[in-house]
Amino acid sequence: MNSDDLINDEDNNYIPRHSREYVKVKNNKVKKVIVVKKKKRRIKIIWVIFLLIIFIVIIIFSLFKIFKWNVDNKKTEEITKVIEENTAVVEVEDTPDTEIVNEEVDKNNPYWYYISFPLIDVDLNELKNINNDTVGWINVNNTNVNYPFVHTNDNDFYLNHSFDKGYNEAGWLFLDYRNDINFSDKNNIIYGHSRLDKTMFGSLSKVLRSDWYNDKDNHIIRLSLENENTLWQIFSVYKIKTETYYITTDFNNDNEYMEFLNTIKNRSLYDFSVNLSKEDKILTLSTCYSDTERTVVHARLIKRSSK
Repeated sequence: MNSDDLINDEDNNYIPRHSREYVKVKNNKVKKVIVVKKKKRRIKIIWVIFLLIIFIVIIIFSLFKIFKWNVDNKKTEEITKVIEENTAVVEVEDTPDTEIVNEEVDKNNPYWYYISFPLIDVDLNELKNINNDTVGWINVNNTNVNYPFVHTNDNDFYLNHSFDKGYNEAGWLFLDYRNDINFSDKNNIIYGHSRLDKTMFGSLSKVLRSDWYNDKDNHIIRLSLENENTLWQIFSVYKIKTETYYITTDFNNDNEYMEFLNTIKNRSLYDFSVNLSKEDKILTLSTCYSDTERTVVHARLIKRSSK
């Protein structure tokens, strides 16, 4: 660097002309302004303000979600109380008209143990007065699942509406719109949200635990419909990435249906010692395990009785 590249200030200090400092001459005095440092400082301040705004927005959003969650939970609790006050769930003895479905030849098969379980009966008329979409009642042993379920013309409405049809992100249990309300389809599917307070299908994840499986009394699901009461034997439980295969309702032929049954049975975390056939009708319960996974339960119809 030579003298032409330098400027002398009032204190006889030399400042490079082409440094990162900006040199300003005023009234024969040399004044240096460090522009780069000022720019950096300004950028840092902007970023701090930006991040602070983002943080405040996240806090406000989180507080709103917590508030909304509590409001929805309270509404669900209130409607559940109304349901309990207007509903009697009673166990009923078998009658001569009770039908045993797809009898097992082997009398030592667990099937015969479950056949002895009583059906449940629920008068749905009072529930229909509250919600005319009501089509049945579901009870899953050793879970909190003990609710009426509904059916409408899509699979969207009850994702964010409660039993009273009021808006509620807790939703309600509902039968797939493609299914017949008399459960005449091969695969009959009921959906519900997995709530953290264990309402709706929030307790259904218990079926994935070994202690739940080891108590064989848990392996049944009971439904009370408008015209009949039914008993279903669980044969498969698992969690899986979100997909549509297990909620297939239409099958081209028996071979396709048997392939479907074998696939969902082999997915199970546990062996329920169930023999499946093309004559079986099955019940599928589906709920969220996480944002990308589903908890799934499959059961086959083993007993029914007309009302």
